[in-house]
Amino acid sequence: MIPRPLLIGVASMLLASVAMGFYVWRMPGRAATNMPVADTRPVAPPASGPTEQVTLYVAYDDPGILVPQTASIPMPEGRQQRAQELLRALLNVYLEKSSPHPLGASSDVRDTYLVDPGLVVVDLNAAFAEGHRSGILAEELTVASMVQTLSANVPGIMRVKFLVDGKERETLAGHADLSGFYDVSTVGQWINQMQGQ
Repeated sequence: MIPRPLLIGVASMLLASVAMGFYVWRMPGRAATNMPVADTRPVAPPASGPTEQVTLYVAYDDPGILVPQTASIPMPEGRQQRAQELLRALLNVYLEKSSPHPLGASSDVRDTYLVDPGLVVVDLNAAFAEGHRSGILAEELTVASMVQTLSANVPGIMRVKFLVDGKERETLAGHADLSGFYDVSTVGQWINQMQGQ
């Protein structure tokens, strides 16, 4: 004969197992109804540092030009952080509904690195490259606007290298070469030719 305390213990454990099984079975439904909807808007730059007036070189697809626009954004003191905040401000212009040069949703700059005084490496997220429209002019305008915005606002930048998710990539979306470095003076000459100056 099985002792009574053992039967009570086994029955309690069985009841607890059934209750836990029911609880676990009901959790996926509750989790799905209580989960917030993902916000795919880009994160605004943190308000660190004083607000400064900067020049963003915004691409306009229809005429195929870059137009300088002033913006007031919070700017940190470090050159590396300044470069990142500048590019994020530029991307925010492109992510607006009425953008003259739309980019894919969730496009962002993961980080920027000042490798030496004249070289900045820009690490873009995968959504930036995967959501970018393919086409020579569209891709070159994106690259040129980023290079020009950096060189106009962060003194001493002479070359820019682009990565995607921390890795080298041959092209942005099939055309703009990302395997090498972009020379700031060469990009400036291209912009002047493109704009008929």
